[in-house]
Amino acid sequence: MEREQHTKGIYYTAGAYIFWGVLPIYWKFIDQVTALEILAHRVIWSFIFVLLIVGILKRKLLKNFFQVQMKQKKTWLGLFLASLLISINWFVYIFAVNSNHIVEASLGYFINPLVAVLLGVFVLGEKMNAWQAISFVVAGIGVVYMTLSLGTFPWIALILALSFGFYGLSKKLIKVDSILGLLLETLFIVPFALLFLAYLGVNGQQSFATGSLKDDLFLIGSGIATALPLLWFGIGAQKIPLYLVGFLQYIAPTISLLLGVLIYGESFTKDHAVTFTFIWIALGIFSISNIRQMLKKRKISAVATNAKSV
Repeated sequence: MEREQHTKGIYYTAGAYIFWGVLPIYWKFIDQVTALEILAHRVIWSFIFVLLIVGILKRKLLKNFFQVQMKQKKTWLGLFLASLLISINWFVYIFAVNSNHIVEASLGYFINPLVAVLLGVFVLGEKMNAWQAISFVVAGIGVVYMTLSLGTFPWIALILALSFGFYGLSKKLIKVDSILGLLLETLFIVPFALLFLAYLGVNGQQSFATGSLKDDLFLIGSGIATALPLLWFGIGAQKIPLYLVGFLQYIAPTISLLLGVLIYGESFTKDHAVTFTFIWIALGIFSISNIRQMLKKRKISAVATNAKSV
């Protein structure tokens, strides 16, 4: 039974990352719609779709959340920060995809795990070992090289990495189910999204209901495209070790990178190759270090358990 749950966890988690990896294809279908309008629809339809899921599957959890956690100030702060950061992340990613910067966007998600640990060290007081420190230096060299060689600062990659890193940090303030969290985060932004769409409508600039049926369906479907992989991830990540989740997360940016270069014809120069090589080496060192730490903790825990049983 345990092995079956483990396998199920891998399928769900890998499925979520594969979905996120091919998501640029979805946004490309509506690249004639501005990134801000897509973002507004993504927020609104995500809220509606997730509200249906929560109403069916997690009604008691939602009731308990409002009765207990919403009375705490840090919960409000965490929700506000999370909603703001995920909105920035979604907007920049949609903009990157539809302005032919998928390669740089994938770089951001390769860097993200390193940013998350860096925030853990400086904000939460977590400890970093020597190998993790080396991985940051190697990744930093890659970013500096890209900036100097290409003559442009990789702002898309760094905003994506930082916004998602701080998003993860804000979630530390509110320990809540992932789907329920998305409902509450989008709830904060829905009024602004509605006001923005009303502004577009008054000025005759909206695409929804004035353009093609295909655009309308894709804008509505953005809610499902947002919530579905998150639901899979929430199921899968609970059934497998954290180090395996960390390893599988590289599936998404790898697929996005390949899509950008092979399908959408974005340039991948020698300088790009050098930059990504530094990042991949850094991630290799980082991942091996994490796995060794995890195995060491499990070994110590097993020894302690055996000692108690004796």
